[in-house]
Amino acid sequence: MYSEPEPNTAGRMRSAHTAAAAAFDATPVGSREAWGWRGRTLGRPVATASGEGWLRLVSAPADRAGGKLWEGPREAERLMPPAVPRPRLRKRRTWSEGEHGYLAELYDKITASTITAHESVLREAPDLDDAWWDGLSTALDAIATVPSNRVAVRQEYLDRAMPQYLGVPIDTRAPAWTTAHGDLHWANLTGPALTVLDWEGWGAAPAGYDAALLHSHSLLVPDTAAEIRRRLGSVLDTPAGRFAELVVITELLQTTARGDNLDLEEPLRRRLSEITG
Repeated sequence: MYSEPEPNTAGRMRSAHTAAAAAFDATPVGSREAWGWRGRTLGRPVATASGEGWLRLVSAPADRAGGKLWEGPREAERLMPPAVPRPRLRKRRTWSEGEHGYLAELYDKITASTITAHESVLREAPDLDDAWWDGLSTALDAIATVPSNRVAVRQEYLDRAMPQYLGVPIDTRAPAWTTAHGDLHWANLTGPALTVLDWEGWGAAPAGYDAALLHSHSLLVPDTAAEIRRRLGSVLDTPAGRFAELVVITELLQTTARGDNLDLEEPLRRRLSEITG
């Protein structure tokens, strides 16, 4: 999703990935590398005795290695129902080396490509059939029913950030809460066969959060945004769904304040005006 990090980080991550592959008796295949933000993650296709796989390495400062984000994929493997298409987690391993902690995860290989390759925001309409959209709707319904004590969006954040970034008086209490994937954008969805990737941050969120997140990341492609509203209108066109949109707009306007996603700011503010009147 992201470009290769600076050389010291890239070299350290490649060395750790090689060590993880050896621990799993896996052999990297080809030269493909999938980097996360600032080199925090590195994924590569591998071959194993049980077939092709995908080896993902996560890095963090040693004193912060662990917790919610590291346990998310393992908890998803344990709790998510079959109606949610996702890569199956085969093995995991954690270790520390100097100032860095590492998590290696070996997944089944997914052959379908992510709908966007290098960023979460959609910039051209994807070619997705009815089966894909039906599968997404079914998956979101199934995710919403999974019981968990994990949290994807915190009320404390809503209380602080929504008045600050929306700039309008707002009741920050969500009408309802459900379980959400928590990072449902186009770089975490594959096509033409649907797979939902990246299960680090799933947990409780305002009802409709996943649908709202996908919609807001599609505002630069109005036809796709309209398609999402048509396909997921039973979620979005409700008081809870409109509140979830305001939550996502808050989060994305916060990123524009930091200098990211600047081309989304105008359509986000236009949508904010439509919701709030």
